[in-house]
Amino acid sequence: MKCVTKNKLNTCRQNSGLNKYKGTGRPQVQCQYTPPTAQIVPSGQGCNVEEDRYTERVHTIREGDTLELQCLFTGHPRPQIRWTKAGASDRLNESYQHNETLRIENISRHQGGRYYCKAENRHGVPAIRSIRVEVYYLDDPVITVHQSVGESKEQFYFERTVFLRCVANSNPPVHYTWRRGREVLSQGTDSGVEIYEPFFTQGETKILKLKNLRPQDYADYTCMSSVRNICGIEDKSAHFSLSNRTAPPSIKLLLEDPLVVNPGETITLVCVASGGDPPPTLKWVRPGGEEIPKRSVIKRGTLTIPAVTMDDGGTYTCVASNNVGNPAKKSTSILVRGLRKGRFWITPDPYHNDDNIQIGREVKISCQVEATPPEELQFSWLKNGRPLRSSERMVITHTDTDVSPGTTNLDIIDLKFTDFGTYTCVASLRNGGISEISIDVNISSTTVPPELTVPRGRSHLISQEGDTVDLQCLVSGKPKPIILWSRVEEGGAAVSTVALMPDGSAQMESYDGVLRISNVTRDMSGTYCCQTSQYNGFNVKPRKALIQLVVQFPPVVEPVYTEIRQALSRAFVLTCHLLRAHPARLLRYEWKLGSRLLTVGQLSEQQGDTEYQVRALNREGYGEYTCDITNEAGAGRCTFLVTGKANAPEFYYDTYGALWQNRPTVYGFKLQWTQMDPNAVDRILAYRLSFRQMGQSRWWEQEIPIDGNIRMGELLTYNLTELIKPESYLVRLTPITRFGEGDATERIITYSPPVNPHLREFHCGFEDEVLCLFSQDKTDVFDWTHHSASTRDTKYTPNTGPSSDHTGSKQGFYMYIETSRPRLEGDKARLLSPTFNMNSKTTSSSSSSSVTNNPTYCFSFYYHMYGKHIGALNVFLRQKGQMVTDTSVWSLTGNQGNRWIQAKVDIHPTAAFQIVMEGVRGSGIEGDIAIDDVSIEEGECKDPPPNNLRSLAPPPSAHIWQLCVTLSLALIGRQR
Repeated sequence: MKCVTKNKLNTCRQNSGLNKYKGTGRPQVQCQYTPPTAQIVPSGQGCNVEEDRYTERVHTIREGDTLELQCLFTGHPRPQIRWTKAGASDRLNESYQHNETLRIENISRHQGGRYYCKAENRHGVPAIRSIRVEVYYLDDPVITVHQSVGESKEQFYFERTVFLRCVANSNPPVHYTWRRGREVLSQGTDSGVEIYEPFFTQGETKILKLKNLRPQDYADYTCMSSVRNICGIEDKSAHFSLSNRTAPPSIKLLLEDPLVVNPGETITLVCVASGGDPPPTLKWVRPGGEEIPKRSVIKRGTLTIPAVTMDDGGTYTCVASNNVGNPAKKSTSILVRGLRKGRFWITPDPYHNDDNIQIGREVKISCQVEATPPEELQFSWLKNGRPLRSSERMVITHTDTDVSPGTTNLDIIDLKFTDFGTYTCVASLRNGGISEISIDVNISSTTVPPELTVPRGRSHLISQEGDTVDLQCLVSGKPKPIILWSRVEEGGAAVSTVALMPDGSAQMESYDGVLRISNVTRDMSGTYCCQTSQYNGFNVKPRKALIQLVVQFPPVVEPVYTEIRQALSRAFVLTCHLLRAHPARLLRYEWKLGSRLLTVGQLSEQQGDTEYQVRALNREGYGEYTCDITNEAGAGRCTFLVTGKANAPEFYYDTYGALWQNRPTVYGFKLQWTQMDPNAVDRILAYRLSFRQMGQSRWWEQEIPIDGNIRMGELLTYNLTELIKPESYLVRLTPITRFGEGDATERIITYSPPVNPHLREFHCGFEDEVLCLFSQDKTDVFDWTHHSASTRDTKYTPNTGPSSDHTGSKQGFYMYIETSRPRLEGDKARLLSPTFNMNSKTTSSSSSSSVTNNPTYCFSFYYHMYGKHIGALNVFLRQKGQMVTDTSVWSLTGNQGNRWIQAKVDIHPTAAFQIVMEGVRGSGIEGDIAIDDVSIEEGECKDPPPNNLRSLAPPPSAHIWQLCVTLSLALIGRQR
């Protein structure tokens, strides 16, 4: 028999027979490899799961609750799970990313979106499922008040038309209600009131327009915002009191503008409200979202900044708001006095095409400083330490104080030998308190423009990765300028500085002409440009030079490391691929097994890989093979670990009826597995089974012998017995070949106790929180609700649902479906009973043959179906044989009156089964359906009530002791 999955062919052996070792059988071989399937089921907190018109599953949850999404999967081997979020820039929590359950605590609105679960197990295509998470929230509403612009006067509300705007952020869209005092306002009820939504803000805001303002319009107004209690989100409100005193805010600043201070001083900015009702709130801001200094102290409208620095200077704005009209804003500037960035440059005679200073020609010395405030900046000049005044030959000029940075120029006309000397530019602030900046410039016969060269042999540098390399440009001239370094983008004749420098900047400065690059990498290869700056030197065309840097690196190869499983006597080939190297010529390769040299050679320029062939593997051939490909910079290594170890077994998690119990204190477990790629290595001779009780350190071991070859996909079985109730066990399985032990795999076996193991019948009145182990179906639209009449809210649906449990007690509990919004007609809620494992009774007939009798049981319950919009109540028998099947056994629709009624029906299961109670929502909100006191008893139903609509014909009778009630195997699987 062959088992085919996409892109993979698995062969499975048929009719393999049985191996007789204790408690263990090898069944008829079936191909157990199956591609993965997946389904996303919300669990934990949430409001609703529904299908939209595009058949997309949507899960709604309230902001602040905990989101839990469970990825239910099938497939063998056991699929690996990965969670992702569409368009997510922030990664999901690593602890949940590969779990079956994705959990996000205190979920926020920006975490809504589409979530994907991907299940993958190497067979077929990965299974990918998605669900859209809608996070519901409702912010507090805000009321803002405006008057029509054309009618605005000094007295804000003496005019005709006023607008009250109510805004609340929400999901889903908010519903607004306006009140004046206790009176609910609606469109058309008052000719002086108009309520509308602006066209471009549908659902986002609601405007109350007061036309021709009247005395009765001076009142208290309330805006109620609601999302109709979806997800239990309560309504919120905002209040505003409108009077003839209501006015927009106005403010004034109690300070000088601009405020000029020295560094280190403490400044205080005072903003006070001069008008506005209600009283406005005040805050200080800086333009562009820039932060207020962290050391600042803010108290109401007063901002105090201690020990002010030049970085604290700038514009500060006081904003006043009371939700009436527009916020009032006033700004002031803080000027922190100081001088910085002093620079100079020398400009030769601009009327001659010569960069040198010459006697008889003009020369200009320029000095530039940034000053705050710029109007206080003043310059003075010294020659050889003595004050210098402007004259016909020594012309001193300054730029306007409005221009920043400030610049002063000294023009020397008809340069003479006596003009040689040291000229000093002194910058200061007029009112003192700040240190001066002095810049010395020497003018002499040795003052010459710069020249830039690269030392011989240093224009083309070769280094290796990890080295420290110095790029050097020699600069001559006096004064020596700063050297600017940049990278040249390859591929064009023009010099470009698009490529970034090693530190990530576009340009770097050097005062000695040397650029040092530490720990150089291959990405730093390229052309570097050094050039003279125009500051602190001659104001002439920059001098430039280029240096080519080549970074050599060892060959990059693949695979860096791989493990190869091989059986003895087989042939195989090892291949080492060369990806890149520099230099990429004269590459040599060397193959070794451990320390033993196998072969050497040289790669041709066209050759991209090297191979080593093993013709027949022997025991000495196991080990670590290495291939080193080398160049001048070093070697790249491929490593191959050739081993005869068997691959890990793959535990099978879908075993039907894996756990059984036939004695009071112990239980058994059917352990099943397949072997990953069994033909890769020598035949598996046995498995070592190790297990220990959870919480203990002692291991038990035994060996499971294997006869014959194991085929791909063959399902192996071993029965574990004498496991102690209710302990869980860690099981480890290790394959053994003649090579030795292979890779082990582990799983946990968890015991699940039976339900009511000593009772002769099953009964549930839903009085406790565990609901007798009933559970909500995760694939339906909504859930059944556990409630009692004493606490049930009938505010919205007074004419439906029970007023007590079936015994008449208002404190008693029952289960019901709530059909109020957001439920829609046809929505279904399913309640699942525990799984009942049925052991059929085998009896002997007179002819000595055996006959298996399937038992009959009576399933009974009470129902309450009262309301004009009642939908349907359906009961299904879910049997878990080789396939899961649902069979309808009882159904009822429509209003049955305000009373509890008992229903009974015979059921005839032939395998493990559950009871499914399905409530279907009718056409309106008066359609609540309730159930109570569910029971299962031995034998046929006695005196079934007349409204019993469906019953199946009974098979031969059986005894109640044949019914063994245990937890659902599906639940066991989820616990794993």
